[in-house]
Amino acid sequence: MSAADKKRLAVGILAHVDAGKTTLSEALLYRSGALRTLGRVDHGDAYLDTDAIERERGITIFSKQAVLTLDGTELTLLDTPGHVDFSSEMERTLSVLDYAVLVISGTDGVQGHTLTLWRLLERSRVPVFLFINKMDLPGADRAALLDELRRRLDGGCVDFGAPHETLCEEAAMCDESVLEQYLESGAISDGTLTGLIGKRRLFPCFFGSALRLGGVDELLSALGRYTRAPDYPPAFGARIFKVSRDQSGARLTHLKVTGGVLRVKALMTNRRSGMPDEQIWEDKADQIRIYSGAKYKTADEVLPGTVCAVTGLGKSRPGEGLGWEAAAQPPLIEPVFAYRVLLPDGCDAHAALLKLRMLEEEDPQLRIAWNERLREICIQLMGEVQMEILKRRILERFGLDVSFGKGGIVYRETIKQPVHGAGHFEPLRHYAEVHLLLEPAGRGEGITYASACSEDMLDRSWQRLILSQLAQQTIPGVLTGAPITDMRITLLAGRAHEKHTEGGDFRQAALRAVRQGLMQAENVLLEPWYSFRLEVPGTCVGRAMSDLQRMYARVSAPETAAGGAVLTGAAPAACMRDYAAEVSAYTKGRGRLFCTLSGYEPCHNQGEVAAAAGYDCEHDLDFPADSVFCAHGAGYTVKWSEAAAHMHVDPGRLPGVQVHETDVPAARGTSRETYSGTLEQDRELEAIFVRTYGPIRRGPAGPARVARQPEGVSPWDGGAGAGPEYLLVDGYNMIFAWEDFKRLARDHLDAARQALMDLLCNYQGFRKCAVILVFDAYKVPRGTGAVSRYHNIHVVYTKEAETADAFIEKVTYEIGGRRRVRVATSDSAEQLIILGHGALRVPADLFRMELERTSGEITAFLEKNNRLKKSLNVRAALERAGGSAKAPKRAADSPGK
Repeated sequence: MSAADKKRLAVGILAHVDAGKTTLSEALLYRSGALRTLGRVDHGDAYLDTDAIERERGITIFSKQAVLTLDGTELTLLDTPGHVDFSSEMERTLSVLDYAVLVISGTDGVQGHTLTLWRLLERSRVPVFLFINKMDLPGADRAALLDELRRRLDGGCVDFGAPHETLCEEAAMCDESVLEQYLESGAISDGTLTGLIGKRRLFPCFFGSALRLGGVDELLSALGRYTRAPDYPPAFGARIFKVSRDQSGARLTHLKVTGGVLRVKALMTNRRSGMPDEQIWEDKADQIRIYSGAKYKTADEVLPGTVCAVTGLGKSRPGEGLGWEAAAQPPLIEPVFAYRVLLPDGCDAHAALLKLRMLEEEDPQLRIAWNERLREICIQLMGEVQMEILKRRILERFGLDVSFGKGGIVYRETIKQPVHGAGHFEPLRHYAEVHLLLEPAGRGEGITYASACSEDMLDRSWQRLILSQLAQQTIPGVLTGAPITDMRITLLAGRAHEKHTEGGDFRQAALRAVRQGLMQAENVLLEPWYSFRLEVPGTCVGRAMSDLQRMYARVSAPETAAGGAVLTGAAPAACMRDYAAEVSAYTKGRGRLFCTLSGYEPCHNQGEVAAAAGYDCEHDLDFPADSVFCAHGAGYTVKWSEAAAHMHVDPGRLPGVQVHETDVPAARGTSRETYSGTLEQDRELEAIFVRTYGPIRRGPAGPARVARQPEGVSPWDGGAGAGPEYLLVDGYNMIFAWEDFKRLARDHLDAARQALMDLLCNYQGFRKCAVILVFDAYKVPRGTGAVSRYHNIHVVYTKEAETADAFIEKVTYEIGGRRRVRVATSDSAEQLIILGHGALRVPADLFRMELERTSGEITAFLEKNNRLKKSLNVRAALERAGGSAKAPKRAADSPGK
């Protein structure tokens, strides 16, 4: 059979600790002919226990692989750790498995960690064969164990050592269509059984003793007979599940090829659409190694289904997908304790941090971090055993004799109700705005991301960038600074600038949006909970029940066991962390406590933990909730509680996931309805005002003659003599009422302001009125206001806490009775005020028509002057030439014209 025709399978061996998993791996390799001699864990010569610490302690710490060959099938066995402290190493391996063999101790039955493994396999959709080991020991009851497997794992667990007819009957009960087929034909084919196993409807069970090679041949035969290889695509793909280093320090990237062919010197990359440039790597595969235990052989190329190690990849990370392959699911099992790393005297902390980062590459769940405030290194671990192993590895590998401080619980945070969060980032020459919907999700779901934003509002590439950058960031909550989890985050709206937006701007805006939402939400602190199984003598049941009640545990009714009782349930990890030693003490060594992480639940003492953490969410400079806006060419910060009023996309118009752009200016900060009333409607409003507030004080229709400027007259009053007409323009109201200016403002508000000022300069030069253009700046912190002259018009930026409405109201009140005052606005509330002060209102649409008409008249005037100038130039040229002919007189040359 050619290499291309072989069936290649990656089969993982999983178990709870001391179930005999490594012993079974050894037996499978021996019976398949891959090993000449049979090693033993207790003798320290097991083939797959390649590390000195593993041989010394008799436990598997690192996942290993070995290759064995059956008829037409090449199996890569992946032996994984069984101890709960090294569950992250085991979980990473699941992403590359085609099948799994779950090993269960015949004397212990289904343990808490067994249920965790079953849940992980179900999550990864991995078909499972079960091997019930140690059946040669007293207390192992085959029928009772099979019944327990069906009750606690799945009803599809079938004894493949039973008579053929019994096997077929029980297998047929796993699927209705197969049952019909069996009733008609009286038989079930191997292909049908293989299909049921692949769909996780049927779980073959084998009983035996790995140490004595009992049942091993039957399991080997089934792995070759009832399995099929996946259909791999022709395009290259690979899944990285582990990073390690060999004895010489070379960096190894362990992966499974899931499509195409991997060749030596091939260029490999993790590049994905929307991925930040700083996270993208491209490297060549210098060497391809196929390991079997501690030994390996090199290959020039490997085919799909092959598990291998590649050198030359300097930045690869476990869980990454290459080529068409997607990234692996985030881990379900995470460390629950955080420790301070205590370095030896005289050791440079930053140099030590760089060395420890190498360990984090191999085990990302260590979460090694530098606490800038405390100036110390923090690390996350599963428990005491992992701590002991890690301490020794650091000493042997880096020569650092470290110790660890007392561990603290790793908390998480979530929210109780949906909330809208908005973030704006607009320092000078930068621009981004993001609106998100944060919703609580189910326990253990982590964070999921989606978009409900229209591409008409924000380009799809920007949307992908926002969501990918959020997904790659660990965002702290606002209670204790613990990472957030169990949320659905939906992108509702966003805004970019054609010239000034960069990818980092959206990262800033998106993070601020999440934090702003959290600041408004009802936050919930989550703590890790253990599922436990407590075995105690009958005389200690009362003490155990009292302890568990004190620890806020949920306990099922006690079950009787040989000579004692078994208590099962769940409790906070913070309460049970030292309880195993206490159990051993009060039971005089006869009691046992088994704990496994069951997930996160609301903290039993949230207030106490939050107070002890002392986290100041208002002053977290790395994760601010406030937004940054721009005015007068400079950025300024707006507090999170006030930022919604400044957003360029109106948050008030985003119910649920419905997205609408606001029609109001960003700097105004309030939602207003556009008013475009007719003259008849103005008269009706004027009549209403007269009936309500009395006669309106109207200024003279023409220029007023004032002998002197009375005391207290507004500085905007023209003073003695014939005063001009005053035109007050609500700048932002005009900009956002005209579609072309509104579109311009979306890209650059400064450009829209400049265009409006230029337009009004032309208008004033032709109409000769006094133009006062007013812009809101009332949200600018410590703003004192600004008045400037731009060519021939006045430009006003209001001071802090003063709106354009208030300024215009004040001016019309001061001069409306003495001067002809017009106010250009479409604000339905503002127009009532100015009517009462004797001013005339000009709606935005009519004022735009007036400006366009003025521009037309200016153009006509200039054209007329150009024609006259050209005629005079021709006449002068003729006279200089001495011509006798006289140019005909034009009407413009006649007297009085």
